Amino acid sequence: MQSSVLQGILLPFWGTSLGAACVFCLQRAPSAVLRRVLEGFAAGVMTAASVWSLLLPAIDWADMGRWSFLPAAGGFWLGVLFLRLLERLLPEAVTDRSTTMTLLAVTLHNIPEGMAVGAAYAGCVAAGAAAPAAAFTLALAIAIQNVPEGAIVALPLRTAGAGKGRAFLGGVLSGAVEPLFGVLVVLAAARVHALMPWLLSFAAGAMLYVVAEELLPRAGSRRGTCGFLVGFLFMMVLDVALG
Repeated sequence: MQSSVLQGILLPFWGTSLGAACVFCLQRAPSAVLRRVLEGFAAGVMTAASVWSLLLPAIDWADMGRWSFLPAAGGFWLGVLFLRLLERLLPEAVTDRSTTMTLLAVTLHNIPEGMAVGAAYAGCVAAGAAAPAAAFTLALAIAIQNVPEGAIVALPLRTAGAGKGRAFLGGVLSGAVEPLFGVLVVLAAARVHALMPWLLSFAAGAMLYVVAEELLPRAGSRRGTCGFLVGFLFMMVLDVALG
């Protein structure tokens, strides 16, 4: 595999790791008020990412005319049902279910993003592009948007009592699936292309389930609402400006 392709596939992972590193800037665990703001911000980021990074690309990828919504709708509900099943299967020993569900949702969301980057590089390689600029732009955009996503995994782990190193590792691991699945797609591009609308919308359904079921109820305050609006606008601007 070309080194430029591998470097591009790794970009989103570095973005997630950078966001997770924010836990080292905190002298102590965030207060209850700040936690509500952060949970609202996480909900806003995840909602905007579900729309602009996942559902809209899934509809475009389907390329079925007026029926392009079908794979997106089907994958969406599969994602919701999958997270609902995981939630019911979580052992009672898991005390902070919101943090665990957020970690699962962001990790699931990173899988199709990594596959999308891999597909972009695979397309450039197949077309004989010496400098896959379009694929690099996509990888860079996802890397930038992954910075707050790494933070919304690491910070709740820190507030739940995890040490800084463990919280950082949790954020990093949530993004480790991206280069893994990116490489797999490059190696088997033709076989996964048709599944991309389902994978993208599956992740969107999982993320929005966590937003509605866990994050928004816990952030339920005016500060949490402000955090949601700021997070949503922030991710919308990133996705549209860099997309």
